[in-house]
Amino acid sequence: MELGLIGLGKMGGNMRERIRRAGHTVIGYDRNPDLADVSSLQELVTKLQGPRVVWVMVPAGAPTQATVEELAELLSPGDIVVDGGNSRWTDDEKHAELLAAKGIGFVDCGVSGGVWGLQNGYALMYGGEAADIARVQPIFDALKPEGEFGAVHAGKAGAGHFAKMVHNGIEYAMMQAYAEGWELLEAVDSVTDVREIFRSWKEGTVIRSWLLDLAVDALDKDEHLGKLKGYAADSGEGRWTVEAAIDHAVPLPAITASLFARFASRQDDSPQMKMIAALRNEFGGHAVESK
Repeated sequence: MELGLIGLGKMGGNMRERIRRAGHTVIGYDRNPDLADVSSLQELVTKLQGPRVVWVMVPAGAPTQATVEELAELLSPGDIVVDGGNSRWTDDEKHAELLAAKGIGFVDCGVSGGVWGLQNGYALMYGGEAADIARVQPIFDALKPEGEFGAVHAGKAGAGHFAKMVHNGIEYAMMQAYAEGWELLEAVDSVTDVREIFRSWKEGTVIRSWLLDLAVDALDKDEHLGKLKGYAADSGEGRWTVEAAIDHAVPLPAITASLFARFASRQDDSPQMKMIAALRNEFGGHAVESK
């Protein structure tokens, strides 16, 4: 099938390549002309045969809002917009309503996989009407990992990004637990090889995971993480997770503490945050700060 893809950065560019490898046609637009297949959203829409599917992969907030509003004026009834960025679920509900008024479908899709997605596939969590999901399904199938799992129709519009938000909140807490354990091991004189302890946990333990594998990779590059500054940003989804928990009176002590730990990293050179920064760089290519 044909797909219009807006936003060809680290994630979007690799997604375009994976979709093309699956045999689909992708027409991509990016503000960087070196990455784009077309020079404008107008040209992208013109080149797609109707009914169109256009996937938006730009930063959440104002950039996504502006893109959706422009597409609302360019697309035709029966077309579908997919927001695959990290938008807040409440924005999805507004975008679905805006596009529905013009007869345009809307699907929100949380995407996880980082810089490894081209090779391994992307975990997908999507929300929207069943008929719209069915139209986009060939693209979901191209992007998801091989096998039975890795993609889910989470519910109505907004449910996909809500599920991805909770996923990222859990990710915060898991990374924080590894970081705290690493710092404690580093602090004890009788422990002589923290890196190899982490490596030993990769097999047979109940805490083995891909994040643990990435922690070992980071320690192989910099055994004591001495080259990193203990600073880790938060992308917004951790905050949204805590806010949603407050709204629904759901206790999230571990996720909330991990979010606050990131705030603390901006005040001191936290050893724990060196590990958080290293993990984020390993799985997502997120920027790190060197000393």
